Amino acid sequence: MNTSDLSADAMTASELDVPNSSLEYRRHQMFPRLSAAEIQSLRRFARPMSFKSGELIFKTGEVALGLFVLLSGRVRIYSLDSFGRSTLVTEHEDGHFMAEMAQLSGKPALIDGIALTDVETLMIEPDKLRALIVADAQLGEHIMRALILRRLGLIEQGLGPIIVGDGDCSKLVGLQGFLRRNAYPATVVDARSDPEAITLLSGMTTGPDDFPLVFCPNGNVLRAPDEVQLASCLGLVPTFEQSHVYDVAIVGAGPAGLAASVYAATEGLSVAVFDQRAPGGQAGASSRIENYLGFPTGISGQALAARAFQQALKFGAHLAIPGKVTCVSRHEGIFLLALLDGQRISARTVVVASGAAYRKPSVNGFERFDGRGTFYWASTIEAKLVKGQDIVLIGGGNSAGQAIVFLANFARSIRVLIRGKDLEASMSKYLIDRIGSLPNVTLCTRCTLHALDGDEAGLTHVRVRHEREDDDEVVATRHLFLFVGADPKTDWLESSGVELDNRGFVVTGFARNEHSLPEGGEHYPLETSLPGMFAVGDVRSESAKRVAAAVGDGAAVVAQIHAYLSQLKAAIV
Repeated sequence: MNTSDLSADAMTASELDVPNSSLEYRRHQMFPRLSAAEIQSLRRFARPMSFKSGELIFKTGEVALGLFVLLSGRVRIYSLDSFGRSTLVTEHEDGHFMAEMAQLSGKPALIDGIALTDVETLMIEPDKLRALIVADAQLGEHIMRALILRRLGLIEQGLGPIIVGDGDCSKLVGLQGFLRRNAYPATVVDARSDPEAITLLSGMTTGPDDFPLVFCPNGNVLRAPDEVQLASCLGLVPTFEQSHVYDVAIVGAGPAGLAASVYAATEGLSVAVFDQRAPGGQAGASSRIENYLGFPTGISGQALAARAFQQALKFGAHLAIPGKVTCVSRHEGIFLLALLDGQRISARTVVVASGAAYRKPSVNGFERFDGRGTFYWASTIEAKLVKGQDIVLIGGGNSAGQAIVFLANFARSIRVLIRGKDLEASMSKYLIDRIGSLPNVTLCTRCTLHALDGDEAGLTHVRVRHEREDDDEVVATRHLFLFVGADPKTDWLESSGVELDNRGFVVTGFARNEHSLPEGGEHYPLETSLPGMFAVGDVRSESAKRVAAAVGDGAAVVAQIHAYLSQLKAAIV
């Protein structure tokens, strides 16, 4: 389709119908019409821009200038995918504004916007948009709600990159999960059964090693990419100004890191946040958190993380997700962080919020099945895979309990394996009671995973060893879920010299050895053995492994950072 030829008659009436959506009843919130007073309020943050009929205002895969307020004229918002299909999102008129979450964060646009008539607009750049949202609370609330709902709408419509491959392929499931946890829309096409995919792929691949194929919005085609390659193609990783020194660099975007980023940014500190995969950490993989204060009906870990992520963006934190920090060093009072992509970031303080990595069982040949029938979280993606299937789950903590309750709605049966005699010592009572009422869940106590069997497609059987028995019980399953704890992610701290406990967690505050205290320095409860480096959340030694505790750490550390920076400034003066 030639966008310059796109007119109001270029689409049929059926194409102009927005697909049925659970968000349809909130359309007035997704596409509000600003009042004259609201437009007047935002003028001080904007500059006027005009576009001729047929001119592109923003284009998929390219960074848009910012948010556009339409003063006069008509604009069509649509998406053109790699199959050449056009999907209408909406059409804007006088008083509407054109943007979604990409414009707030300065990321590449996910849709095209074309002027159907000559138009006059007010354009607000991302940094000024964030300033507007903070300065005018009521207008800011309307804009933020609309941006969030529009992103949800794009996800519901399946816009964004197209991932083509075997629907059960672990690489495809991994990429799909990565995009979903980053609230990035995508369409998944099963190459085995979709006739359009079969036609499209004719002559494009050399064999199974090319899958999954990813057709990016900018026109590039990736063959079996990893998450970093995909993120780079989609423009998700920002470029940092090398000469800028941040007040605080936060490594990890779980509940603790996100809380620290929100509170630090609201208090005027310049903040950079890094996470190698997605917002939320382990909590982000939780299907439902029911014991977090203020959410009596529960909230999914991803929803909680998404809200915190949006708050951090709103207040001006710079978030690099995915963005892997490989090492950190300190020179003349300034921390230098090296990223996997070669960038280097400078900061006056560092908050270690890198959490913990999922633990894998010590079973011979486990690597054979890692990603080929084994899972470490339970989201809607995994739920679709296990529908009507018999599955096995290992773990007796709250994360395991939440996964059991969620997956029981989809799986035909769940066999739960635990080492102990019961769940009382490791799981909250409300989860134990709920699991006890599920007819398709069976608890196997005092048992361990002994071996795995499989075929070319992946896992086929789990061998379970019961206490005081020599023979294994063989359980047929294609899906094994593992919730067996986690180890601290502190490998990137190895060269820093920071003090760790005997399990590898970061030692802070009063738990530190006396010889590690900075001479003449103030003693901060969340500070590590390195002055100016703090640790929060699950990575911190002796921390309570709970979402609320992690958020509390993230909030508390900001006051200590302020005190440290004041002390640093006084020393310089």
